[in-house]
Amino acid sequence: MDLLVIIPNDGGDEWPFSDSGMDSNITESDTPRNEGEAPLSPQFPPRPPSAGSQPKSPRSRRQRTLSQSAAAKAAVTTTNQDFILRTKEQKTFYTAGRPPWYNFSGQHVEPFVIGICGGSASGKTTVTNKIIESLGHPWVTLLSMDSFYKVLTEKQHHQAAKNEYNFDHPDAFDFELLRKTLQRLKHFKSVEVPIYNFITHSRETKTKTMYGANVIIFEGILSFYNQEICSLLDMKVFVDTDSDIRLARRLRRDISQRGRELEGVLKQYSTFVKPSFEHYIAPLMAHADIIVPRGGDNEVAISLIVQHVQTQLQLRGFKLRPILATAQVDQPLPNSLHILPLTPQVRGLHTFIRNKETPRDEFIFYSRRLIRLTIEFALSLLPFKDTVVETPQGVSYQGKRIATDKIVGVSVLRAGETMEQALSEVCKDIRIGKILIQNNIETGEPELYYLRLPRDIKDYLVILMDATVATGAAAMMAIRVLLDHDVPEENILVASLLMAASGVHSIAYAFPRVRIVSSAVDPEINEKFFVKPGIGNFGDRYFGTEPPNEV
Repeated sequence: MDLLVIIPNDGGDEWPFSDSGMDSNITESDTPRNEGEAPLSPQFPPRPPSAGSQPKSPRSRRQRTLSQSAAAKAAVTTTNQDFILRTKEQKTFYTAGRPPWYNFSGQHVEPFVIGICGGSASGKTTVTNKIIESLGHPWVTLLSMDSFYKVLTEKQHHQAAKNEYNFDHPDAFDFELLRKTLQRLKHFKSVEVPIYNFITHSRETKTKTMYGANVIIFEGILSFYNQEICSLLDMKVFVDTDSDIRLARRLRRDISQRGRELEGVLKQYSTFVKPSFEHYIAPLMAHADIIVPRGGDNEVAISLIVQHVQTQLQLRGFKLRPILATAQVDQPLPNSLHILPLTPQVRGLHTFIRNKETPRDEFIFYSRRLIRLTIEFALSLLPFKDTVVETPQGVSYQGKRIATDKIVGVSVLRAGETMEQALSEVCKDIRIGKILIQNNIETGEPELYYLRLPRDIKDYLVILMDATVATGAAAMMAIRVLLDHDVPEENILVASLLMAASGVHSIAYAFPRVRIVSSAVDPEINEKFFVKPGIGNFGDRYFGTEPPNEV
């Protein structure tokens, strides 16, 4: 019968190690090392010097109880995980359609973070993969502690080549970089995760880009070791596997996958791996909320973990569009909104594009004219500085110049793409990013499918382009993406051909420092979330994909 050990988390235990990560009862002086020796002694693994007090070991402080289940939940068919394509200048994400990860105020609700700890080859990766498979959820990010090994010195490289460097000691990991990375992921920020090469014992020059998740799984042999990192975890799982099984798995993995010799693997295990497990990893079991005996074979434990995570995901769900459509009714338009002056020319252009009888070629022609005026009006709101130039007649002219050359355009696909040409025509050599957001047919909520942004976009003023804005749901998602990539809110300007008042209010309420520019604002939207009186589905009319009976 499968058993699952559940540890009551009363929060009253002391941390097993001090801030520097060790029990100060034993110091370096207790186990002297000769020059050139590995970090840990085969007889008894020394611990790093303590910078704090001497807390007691927590192993005897928790009362453990057992719970058991009759059967495991059937696994859900595996969902293809998100994959990432990267280029030198821009980073590109293809996703499975990410629903909103923020509320109608634009504020994040943090993802659920699972920490999985256990000895080397205990089955942490198997447990992780089975959790992901059973969740059947596309937005799960896996962060492995193995990516955060420190860069070795020349001397340490020599030791590693002779199996005399301890990769299971806390000193082998860059906990500060790991903490910052996990913290940024938890706050939906984009991160660059190192890629560690276990054959050369070094980091690759390239990195893996991660951005956003509903569930973050962090796994490693010392996942609970650092107190700051452990505090970021919502659920802590310890995988407990017999030492003989772990040794057999490690032998098979290191010899077949990493090209190592049997003698070297056994030497490293007896010298470093086993002592480090007993000294550093095993005590961390006391901090686990759940202990999973036998690792990936324990289907009952995995099923219960998955059920709990699914409950947490349901609590984090959002229904935004109905709220946005009715919020801020009868409120005055915000000061952050700037409307193109309604000249006879502008009214005439609106007459052409609003007329349902306008042929497609004319619709495109007049839309482009109006888009050009809107873009130029948006650029006039940017900061300018005084400058003096000399005319061909040798006379000085007091002029103006845009105060920054760091401007980038980002279009919300597909309708926003129609505004790219106008921006490129008035801003020479401007860089363009793209974000694809589509409404889910069943839920009606916006979903993120694709984004390609310049890597240094946080240093730029961003003109976010979308042809029409109704509830503001897609625009809010695009703004949230930019903020998650560290673009300051005041550096974002939303440019749209036509907006509904509800969309203006939605953006201004959630992001008051974002400037909004439009050629017109209509008073309402209908039950299908089209702007009234509006222009219909702009993308369909522009690209010729309008259904025959479209209303």
